[in-house]
Amino acid sequence: MKLKSIYFVLFAASYLLLQCMPPSPDPILTTINRDLKDPLLQKISYEQDHQITDSLLTYFHHKDPTYRYAAAMAFGSVQDKTVLDSLAILLKDTLEEVRMAAAYAIGQQGDLRGEQFLIGAFEQYDSLGQYKRSNGAILEAVGRCASKDFLTSLSSISTYSHKDTFLLEGQARGIYRYSLRKIIDPTGTSKMLEFVNNPKYPSSVRLMGANYLGRTKNIDITDNVEALSQTFEQDKDPRIRMALALALNKIQQPRAIQSLLKQLSIEKDYRVKCNIIRALKSFEYDAVKTDIWAALDDSNAHVAQTAAQFFVDNGVPQEAKLYRLKAKEEYSWPIQISLLEAASRHLPLYMTNTKGAINAELKRRYEKSINPFERAQTLKALAEFGWNYQYLQRQLPLLQSPIEKTALIEALEKITTHLDFYKTFGGNFRRVSQQLGIQFIDALKSGDVGMMAVAARALRHENIDFKTILLDSLPTIVNAQQSLELPQSIEIYNELQKTIDLFNGKKTTVPKIVAHNHPIDTSLFAKISSNPSASIKTNKGTIQLRLDASLAPGSVLNFIQLAESGYYQGKYFHRVVPNFVIQGGCARGDGYGGLDYTIRSEVPIAYYDTEGYVGMASAGKHTEGTQFFITHSPTPHLDGNYTIFAKVIKGMEVVHQIEAGDVMEEVKINY
Repeated sequence: MKLKSIYFVLFAASYLLLQCMPPSPDPILTTINRDLKDPLLQKISYEQDHQITDSLLTYFHHKDPTYRYAAAMAFGSVQDKTVLDSLAILLKDTLEEVRMAAAYAIGQQGDLRGEQFLIGAFEQYDSLGQYKRSNGAILEAVGRCASKDFLTSLSSISTYSHKDTFLLEGQARGIYRYSLRKIIDPTGTSKMLEFVNNPKYPSSVRLMGANYLGRTKNIDITDNVEALSQTFEQDKDPRIRMALALALNKIQQPRAIQSLLKQLSIEKDYRVKCNIIRALKSFEYDAVKTDIWAALDDSNAHVAQTAAQFFVDNGVPQEAKLYRLKAKEEYSWPIQISLLEAASRHLPLYMTNTKGAINAELKRRYEKSINPFERAQTLKALAEFGWNYQYLQRQLPLLQSPIEKTALIEALEKITTHLDFYKTFGGNFRRVSQQLGIQFIDALKSGDVGMMAVAARALRHENIDFKTILLDSLPTIVNAQQSLELPQSIEIYNELQKTIDLFNGKKTTVPKIVAHNHPIDTSLFAKISSNPSASIKTNKGTIQLRLDASLAPGSVLNFIQLAESGYYQGKYFHRVVPNFVIQGGCARGDGYGGLDYTIRSEVPIAYYDTEGYVGMASAGKHTEGTQFFITHSPTPHLDGNYTIFAKVIKGMEVVHQIEAGDVMEEVKINY
C-alpha cells in the first residue's frame, strides 16, 4: 500500500506541475508554400484578381509567412498607393522572402513616398549577411520609386565585394530602373561601366550593366571606348555582347566601329549579329556597307532581314539603283521587298522612270501574291512613293484580310509622315492632305478595329495639321469611339481618346481602364498542378513550355482555357522582331484582335533575364487577353510591366526560327 501511495503522490505532483507550466509556443514557420491547391492561396488569388485590397491587407498579420508573402506580392500587381504604410510594416518581417515581396510591392507603386520606407528598412549593419537578399530588393525598389537625389547615393556604394551577389544585383537593377524612368546620373553610368568591364562581378550584375549602357539614352561613355571594345570582343556571354553592341553605337570613334565590324565577321550568335547591324547605323555608310551587304547573305533569316532593314533606314541615293538590282537576286520575299522599299525611299524624286519601274514591280508582286503578310509588307513598301496613295486607296474596297486592311492604312499613315511630304506633292499638298484625312475618317467609320487604331494615330501626326484640315470631323471621331465594344477594343478606344483630346486642345490623355470582366475560375486549380506544361506545334517545329501557375495563376488558367478550346489552332505569329520577341494569338492576324474580355496584369517578382520567357502582350494595365510573346534574349526593360506566365523548356531553336506568318498548328496542355 505504501508503494502505491508513493506512486500516486508522484503522479499527482507531476500532473500538477505540467498544468502549471505555460503551453509550448507555436513553431515559427519559415517556408513559403506556392501550391495553389491550398484553399487560402486560391482565395488570395481571387482577391488579387478582384482587387479586394481590404481583404488582402488582413493577411499581413497572418502567422503563416506563405500568406503574408502572397498578399504582399499581390500588391506588386494591384498597385494601390494607399497601402504603402501597411506594406512598410512587412519590411521588418521575420522572414526575408516577405521583406523582399514588400520591398518589391512598394517599388511597384511608383510613389515617391516609398523612398523613406525603403531606406528606413535597409539593414545597414548586416555584417552577417542575414538580410542581404531583402537589402538587395530594397536597392532595386528605390530605383522604381525614389527621387533623383537618391540615385547618386545608390550609385556611390562601393563597399560590396564581388561575392555580394544579391546586393550588387540590387544596386545594378536599381540604377537601371532609374534609367527606365529617364533619370540618369554620371555616377550611375560609371558604376555600370565598372560592373561590365570587370569579369569578377557576377554575370547577372554585368548583364544589367550592359543593358543599361546599351539602352539608356543621353549617357556619355566615350572615354571608355577601349575598355568596352575589349570587353565586347572578349566576353564569352552572348547576352553581354549583344547589349554592348548597342552601347558602342553611342561612341563615334574609329575604335568602336573597328570592334563592331571585327566581331560581325566572326560572331556565331545571330542575336549579337542583329544588334551589331543595328549599331552600325550610327557610323558612316561607306565605312560599313560592305559588311552589311555580306550580312544580307547570312544563313540566318533574322540577320539577313535586319541587314535589309538597314538599307531601308540608312541607305543613300547613290546606291538606290543597286538596292533594286539586289532585289532581283534569289533572296526570300521579305528581303526582296525590303530592298525594293530601300530603293524607292532613297531614289531621288527626279528619277521618275526608275521610280515608276520600282512601283510597277511592287504592284506586280502585290497583285500576284496570295500570302497576306507578303501583301501587307508590299503595301507599306509602296508608301515610299507618296503619289501611290491613289493606288492604295483604290485597293481598300477589294481587301478581305484584316492583315492587309490594317497594313494599307499604315501605308497611308506612312505617307503623311514623310519628311519630303510637301516637296513630293508641291502645290497639291493641301488637296492630298485633305484626301488622306478623309480616308482616315472613313477608316474610323468602317468599324474595323485595326484600321481605326492606325487612323486615329495618323490623325495626330504633327507633320500635317489634320485638326485644322478636318474642322467638322470631331463628332465623327467621338461616334467612332462610342461604337467600340469594350473591353476587347480598349486599345483602340484609348487611341481615339488621344485624338479626341488633341482635337479639343488637350495636351495629355488619361487612358481608360476597363472594369474587371473575366474573373479567375478558382475551381480549375483542382485540375492542374502548380507547373503544368504546354506544347505549341508550329509549322517550324514544336515549342514546349512550363507554365507557372504560382507566378501568374490568372494568365495560366486563361492560356489553358484558350488552348483547350482550340482557340490557338491556326493562329499566326504575326509579329517577329529579330533578337526581341515572337508574338502570336491575335484573332485577326494584325495585332489588334482578341476575344470579348480582358484579364488582369500579374507582375510579381520575376525577371526577363534570359531567353525563352513567355509573357502576355499588353496595351496597358489589365488589357491582356489572348496574345502572348516569347523572348529571343534578355529583355529587362519588360520586368514588372509584362506578365511572365511560362518559360520555354524545349524547342528554343524553333523559337529562333519563327518568322512573321508562321502558324500555331496545335496547342496541347500536359497536366
